[in-house]
Amino acid sequence: MTTAVQFHDQHLDEAGPSFREEVIIGLGRSPKALSPKYFYDERGSRLFESICEQPEYYLTRTEEGILSTVADEIAALVGPESLMVELGSGASRKVRLLLEAMRPRRYLGMDISRDFLLQSTRRLAADYPWLEVHAAWGDFSRRLALPSGVEGRRVVAFFPGSSIGNFMPREAEAFLARLRQAMPPGSGVLIGVDLVKDHDILEAAYNDAAGVTAAFNLNLLERMRRELGADVEVEAFRHRAFFNAPASRIEMHLVSRQQQAITLDGQHFAFEEDETLHTENSCKYSVAGFRALAACAGYRSRAVWCDDEALFSVHYLSSD
Repeated sequence: MTTAVQFHDQHLDEAGPSFREEVIIGLGRSPKALSPKYFYDERGSRLFESICEQPEYYLTRTEEGILSTVADEIAALVGPESLMVELGSGASRKVRLLLEAMRPRRYLGMDISRDFLLQSTRRLAADYPWLEVHAAWGDFSRRLALPSGVEGRRVVAFFPGSSIGNFMPREAEAFLARLRQAMPPGSGVLIGVDLVKDHDILEAAYNDAAGVTAAFNLNLLERMRRELGADVEVEAFRHRAFFNAPASRIEMHLVSRQQQAITLDGQHFAFEEDETLHTENSCKYSVAGFRALAACAGYRSRAVWCDDEALFSVHYLSSD
């Protein structure tokens, strides 16, 4: 077997504004806001992997515990010779808990960070020489399509980490509906969903004592400076994350420490002291609430698994 990764460049096929254009649009809004997908340049991707190792960040270890425990059940639901499509594959860490049990014919990792995607999928191909590994570089939130030549008797989309929480509920429903339309009939979705819980636990997960999440958030400004040539004083902003109970979501913001401006392409975007740039939402659900949302997107709930403390859930959804 070869350990080569078959690479698919979907980045150039995407419609929509560029990073530069979205920054200009986002800084011009009131209130100011940017999509969390722009966290994930190579440095941001590595910082996120470090976040997952922090003791306060229960999401990763809890989801991994669930996946390890129920891998055989998942394999029985999916069946052999499948195509596994991992959305936002990152380090392709969690999928390793499933591969031996599921024995998919092909694996397709999809991610917005090109270099990190290639590194991760090459390691995966080397470690699993029996697996045909593909990598698709692109923004799956904009364009959801399987590359030509990547097929499987049954397709399962793997979307771990509660990344679905970055969408507002109506956006999440629309995204899941697009995913269903992009995959063959009878496909499945294996998705991690964070649950509503004690607010102190939630807020601690996004405010780790080591400051890794703060560095991850602030790296968005560093990326503006590195890639776009923006004139921004990164040190003049601080990280803030809190639970918005009425909206059932964690919000992350970059807070201006002083009156200042970010300058990009000759445009000046003024910040008052304590004004924020809203960088992420992470919506939290009940099991029943997420099952209802998935049903509205056209899915049938086939199985739900939770940890003993009801911190996190993993859902298997079917489009048939």
